[in-house]
Amino acid sequence: MKFSKSSLLASVVGTALLSTSAFAAGVHPETGEKLADDQTFTYRILDEHSSFDPQVNEDVSGSDIARNLFEGLYSQDNLGNLVPGVALSHTVSDDNLTYTFKLRDNAKWSDGKPVTAGDFVYAWRRLASPELASPYQWYAELMSVENADAVIKGDMKPEELGIKAIDDHTLEVKLTQPLPYFTAMTTHSSTFPSPKWAIEAHGAAWTKPENIVSNGAYKLVKHVPQETAVMERNTNYWDNESTIIDKVETLVINDENIALTRYLAGEMDRTETPTGQFPRLQKEYPDQAVVFPRLCSYYYTFNQSASGPEEFKDVRVRKALSYALDRRVITDAVIQEGQFPAYTFTPAVTAGFEVPDIEFASWSQAERDAKAKELLAAAGFGKDNPLEFDLVYNTSEGHKKIAIAMTQMWKQKLGVKVNMNNMEWKTFLNERKNGNFELARGAWCGDYNEASTFLDLMDSESGYNDGKFNSAEVDQLLHDAKSMTNPQANYTRVEEIMADEMPVIPIYHYTEAYMMNAQLKNWPIKNAEQNWYAKNLYKVAK
Repeated sequence: MKFSKSSLLASVVGTALLSTSAFAAGVHPETGEKLADDQTFTYRILDEHSSFDPQVNEDVSGSDIARNLFEGLYSQDNLGNLVPGVALSHTVSDDNLTYTFKLRDNAKWSDGKPVTAGDFVYAWRRLASPELASPYQWYAELMSVENADAVIKGDMKPEELGIKAIDDHTLEVKLTQPLPYFTAMTTHSSTFPSPKWAIEAHGAAWTKPENIVSNGAYKLVKHVPQETAVMERNTNYWDNESTIIDKVETLVINDENIALTRYLAGEMDRTETPTGQFPRLQKEYPDQAVVFPRLCSYYYTFNQSASGPEEFKDVRVRKALSYALDRRVITDAVIQEGQFPAYTFTPAVTAGFEVPDIEFASWSQAERDAKAKELLAAAGFGKDNPLEFDLVYNTSEGHKKIAIAMTQMWKQKLGVKVNMNNMEWKTFLNERKNGNFELARGAWCGDYNEASTFLDLMDSESGYNDGKFNSAEVDQLLHDAKSMTNPQANYTRVEEIMADEMPVIPIYHYTEAYMMNAQLKNWPIKNAEQNWYAKNLYKVAK
C-alpha cells in the first residue's frame, strides 16, 4: 500500500475548535471582527429542490441543502481543495484500484449514533440499486466502483458493489480502473452516508423534519414545500463548536424581481441578480453585487430519440440552429453578468482543461448566419416550408428572456417558427428525462472539477443524456480517458465530434451574479464549483 498524492493524512484534521470565550464576547476568534447577534443565513432558490435524500437529489439547490445536512468522506475549502470530512485520510494500493479511507471516530448522527463505515456502504449500495432507481444511479458507475454497472442493471446484488467496511472506522472501495480524480468525486451529495435505521423505519417519509437523521453541521427543523426549508445547528456534529451560523433558511421565490425586492427589504442575505440588471445593481450597491466564474454550462438539447422530431435527426438542421444564435447578444445584451459565449460544452474554468479550437467559434457571426441559411435550405426548409418545433424551459424570467431572444434570431434569420412552453421545475425534469420534448433547455454544473463531469453527459449510457445522442467513438474516448494521466487529446476529440454532430447547442458558460449581504463573510468566491458550507460562514455586526 502507498499514500496517494492527494492523501490528507498530513492535513490539519478539521478546523481548530474556536474559543468559547471569543464567542461569548461576540468576536470572531480568528479575524477579530465583531459578530452580529443574529447568525441566520437566509437565501433564495428559484425552484423547490428535488429531494432532501442525498441519493435521490438531482439539482444544484438540493445539493446545497444536502451539503449542509450531511457530510461525506471529503469536503472542500474556499479554493475547492479537498479537506477532511468524515474521512481523515486515505491510502491507495500500488495498482491504484483500491482506496482505503480512515474515518474519524468522533463523527455522529443528529440522533447521537456514531457515523460508521457501514453507513457509507449502505448509502453507496442504495445509490446503485435498481430498487431505489436514483436519478444519479449512473454516478456509481462513473466513479468506476467495482461491479457498479452490473448492480445498476440488476445482474448483481447491491451487496456485490465494490465497497465494504473493514471495521467501523475503515472503509474500502475497489475500482475497475485507475481514476485520478476519484477522491474529488466524493464531495458529491450522492456519495454521502445514509441512516439505514431511519430509512427502514419511515420509508420515503424519512426526510421529513420529524423523521430525518443527518450527520452534517445542520439538521432540518422545518419544511413547507414550494415555500421554505429551515436548518438549525446539529449539536451532535463533531465540529459544532467551530460553527457560527446558527440557522440556514431557504426561500422558494420563482420571480427574480420579487426576490430582489425582498432582498432589498432585508428579508434575505443572498439572491441572484435579475437578468439584465447586474450593471445597474453593481453601480448602486457596489458592496453587495458580486460576480465570479462558475463551473457550469447553459445549453439546449435536441431530442434525437425515436420519439424526437424527424427534423432534428438531420445534422444540418441542428447546426443551422446553433450557428444562427448570436451568443454575444445573449450574454452582453440579455443577461449582462459577464457570462462567456460557449462554442464548446466544457467551460474554460475547468481544471486542467484546454479549450480546443472549434472551427465555427472562429467565424464572424455574419459567416455563421450565412452557413446556417445554407444548411437549412439544403435540409429542405425555407419560406415555402418553414421549420417549426416546440421549445421547453423551466419557469424563470431569465430563461424566458433567453428563449425569446433565441426564437427571434431564428425567426428573423431563418424564418423558423418556434412554440415556447415553460414548465414547473419537477415537471420539466420528468418530461425531459422521459423524452417528452423536441428542444429543451439544459444546464449542467460540474459534480467535480474535471472535464469528464461535462463530457460524460454525452456518453450513450449517461443518465442525463436526455437527447439520446449516441456515438460509439465518443463512448470509447470517454472510457479510455478515465485511466489516462493526461486525457486532453480525448477531450479535444469529443468536443470536435460534438461540434460536428451538434447534439446540444452550447449557449454560454456561467458566471454567478449575486446580491450578497455585506455582513455575510467567507463566501467561497474562488471555488468555481461553488460547493459552499454554511458552517464556514459568519455574519459581522453592522
